[in-house]
Amino acid sequence: AMEKSYVSLFLLLVAFSCALAKDAVKKDTKETTAKPKLPQTLSRGWGDQLIWTQTYEEALFRAKHSQKPLMIIHHLEECPHSQALKKVFAEHKDIQKLAEKFILLNLVYETTDKNLAPDGQYVPRVLFIDPSLTVRADITGRYSNRLYAYEPSDISLLYSNMQKALKLLKTEL
Repeated sequence: AMEKSYVSLFLLLVAFSCALAKDAVKKDTKETTAKPKLPQTLSRGWGDQLIWTQTYEEALFRAKHSQKPLMIIHHLEECPHSQALKKVFAEHKDIQKLAEKFILLNLVYETTDKNLAPDGQYVPRVLFIDPSLTVRADITGRYSNRLYAYEPSDISLLYSNMQKALKLLKTEL
């Protein structure tokens, strides 16, 4: 019986993503007033050799003008699920290679754009936006309660979703 309750507790803990902390918003105001960071820190560890955009607005502008899809990763530094996903994402050679075909943005704060939270604000979550600036809410992960959440074990699904985002582009534009 002991073993069983241990398992259910574990499953509860693995109930994916971290709820957003109420004070996360306060923290960010400090962050934006800090001195401009060097560009390579924009990766926040998701792929230091990739080119990351600094703001959502800049990312949208670049997606539109380069005709590349945009991939947005919402995460929090203090969230263990975000950290775990970041580690496998950064170490996955195929993903890092494929990511070069995207405009990339990782955010540790929420934007005011409600379209980026189709089913709520949780982290980690990954969304794709096409160059017509449409959020592709149809590109989802495997969890019905958090459609855009990925666990480290879902990394191959995330990879195929990236391929899907690039394919959609070719067929629709």
